[in-house]
Amino acid sequence: MKNRNLDHSDNWMTPPEEYRKLDEEFHFNFDPCPLNHDVTLWDGLKIEWKERNFINPPYSDLKATGRLKSSFVKKAIEESKKGKLCVMLLPVSTGTKLFHDYILPNVTKIRWVKGRIPFIGQNDKGQFINHHLIREIQNPDQKISYKDPKTGKLHILDKYAKNTGQHDSMIVIFGEI
Repeated sequence: MKNRNLDHSDNWMTPPEEYRKLDEEFHFNFDPCPLNHDVTLWDGLKIEWKERNFINPPYSDLKATGRLKSSFVKKAIEESKKGKLCVMLLPVSTGTKLFHDYILPNVTKIRWVKGRIPFIGQNDKGQFINHHLIREIQNPDQKISYKDPKTGKLHILDKYAKNTGQHDSMIVIFGEI
């Protein structure tokens, strides 16, 4: 069993195809917690959101992290009460206080995702996970490059793995569809 008390990275990207399907339906105009975002520029928990929001929040919810997932769920509920649409991609955790005390009383709709979503990121072993979903690999020996959005530095990914970093997920919608 995975030790959920370890310090894991929160920088995991929604696969482009999964995001595209949701965006075609909901027409997002804001992401309050974008991948690798520098919160010194602006903090999605402290600013006003736009009208149609996509939220794949950091999944950490340990005391040391400031309970990020819970904070983004509560902020989405607050923003939806202002007439904004908030579509969240969340791990399935239906036995939690967050689910029963916050999500269920305020949700417009929950969609259960069939299968597991292969999130894109880097694991604690330094392997880049599911990057083949960003760019199709024509040759299995071909190196994949990745430009760090913060530094602009180009990285050559020579250690990568497929089909890991997957979660049972649900789409949680707050606000008018």
